[in-house]
Amino acid sequence: MSSLNQLKAPRGATKVRKRVGRGQGSGLGKTAGRGAKGQKARSGNMHFEGFEGGQMPLQRRLPKFGFTNHFRLEFEEVQVTDLAGLPAGSVVDLQALKGAGLARGKGDGVVVLGKGELTGAYTVRVERVTAGAREVIEKAGGKVEPLPKRQTMGEKQKAEKKAKGKA
Repeated sequence: MSSLNQLKAPRGATKVRKRVGRGQGSGLGKTAGRGAKGQKARSGNMHFEGFEGGQMPLQRRLPKFGFTNHFRLEFEEVQVTDLAGLPAGSVVDLQALKGAGLARGKGDGVVVLGKGELTGAYTVRVERVTAGAREVIEKAGGKVEPLPKRQTMGEKQKAEKKAKGKA
């Protein structure tokens, strides 16, 4: 059994690095192992992924697909049954949901989803409430007060133009 100070890499595990362009005696002088002329002998060529010798690369031959809507709104989802964890008769808004650990406030708002049972009456003030959730909340004696829809940049500009026209 060998000691740590006697450890060696197995034979063939380490190779001597090629030192190109260090004179004729090195065996890799002059053309530095690239042969004579041609595209492969030049610098700055074919060093990118997907190069196919000048043929149109596969990633450019295939059609593009998909679409990302930059104006998409991301809502945090809260189930109706989760509202039962809040004190009955309270106002359910983003602050209350954050305090209860039901929402993080990272998205564009909150949507209350789902069907289930509620025992207490709650006043729900969030961006969206589904029809089934609204039914359950109102059945338990609560109220749903949706927050006003956020204006887009275009809607803000239209409103400003309208206001200037009237003034």
